[in-house]
Amino acid sequence: MTTDKTTAEKTAAGKGFGKTILIGDQFVLWEIPAILAAIPFETECRVERLDSGSGWILDDRRVEVPGYKKAKEHDCEVSFNRMVEVMGLDLKKTPIKIEAAGDLLAGSGVGASAAICVSFARACSKVFDLNMNIKEINRVAWEGEFGYHGLPSGLDNTVSTYGGVIKYWIKDGVKQFERINLANPIEIVLGNSGVTSNTASLKGFLEAQEKENPALFNARLDTIRGQVAELGEALTAGDLETTGRLLNENHEILIEMGLSHEKLIELCQLANSLGALGAKVTGGGRGGYMVALTPGKDLQEKVASAFEERGVPTIRAYIGVPPTDNTQYEVV
Repeated sequence: MTTDKTTAEKTAAGKGFGKTILIGDQFVLWEIPAILAAIPFETECRVERLDSGSGWILDDRRVEVPGYKKAKEHDCEVSFNRMVEVMGLDLKKTPIKIEAAGDLLAGSGVGASAAICVSFARACSKVFDLNMNIKEINRVAWEGEFGYHGLPSGLDNTVSTYGGVIKYWIKDGVKQFERINLANPIEIVLGNSGVTSNTASLKGFLEAQEKENPALFNARLDTIRGQVAELGEALTAGDLETTGRLLNENHEILIEMGLSHEKLIELCQLANSLGALGAKVTGGGRGGYMVALTPGKDLQEKVASAFEERGVPTIRAYIGVPPTDNTQYEVV
């Protein structure tokens, strides 16, 4: 173990964006594209090489939806251990302390697990002189997502790593994305249901529906595929009315499939009644967050304030976060 490094050289930090899913998250493993966006909130991991001990210790200072960190404690442990193994770190010889913080609220539906994976990978690359490029950072974070999601699609970690607004898809096992460029940032409101969902069980939940009624299941997927294509065109053109309509229509399908939640439905209805152009569950669903399209600061504040008056954990954000680089190719 190296002992002659200064404190600064033995400590490094990395960051990962939070995200919101606009459409398609649940069906990426069925090769349905998804459109998602980074939001300007991040998790930061600071990794310090220790002079004694073994393994890793975590000081998790993230602000959370009550109960989230406890519910994800085992998942987090599995995730860190997997990333340590993938990066080839020998923590018996060089133990580490991990401090997790940042302004991204830890809760289901905003990419909290992806953000901590991305930020940890970036910090380790620096402090252990691994010199990983952005594609390698993304791959390590994807490996870390196994701890939280079972078989991760790669979607969350990709937008957390690269930023921006992206269309993401898997074709014949190859994960790819392309950027969607917005003319201007668009204000959104994210409202939390207070329900921590189990993303790892999502694939089995959907497979049961596919087995029970394959014709209906595939018809819904075809509809969503069309919605994704139309949404990409609307975002590029700055057509916010069409964007909002598509969010509402997609949410109706998710409700029919049992992928929303009564609290999320209530919040979406409230947002729309106050003037939001559209609203839907974001992320895997059955809990976590919803997203409302609220262009303009005044509308955003109107919806966010109404949520907060009802005790709903609320995030004011925008989509159109600048990307971290200009990479456009397969990601894993």
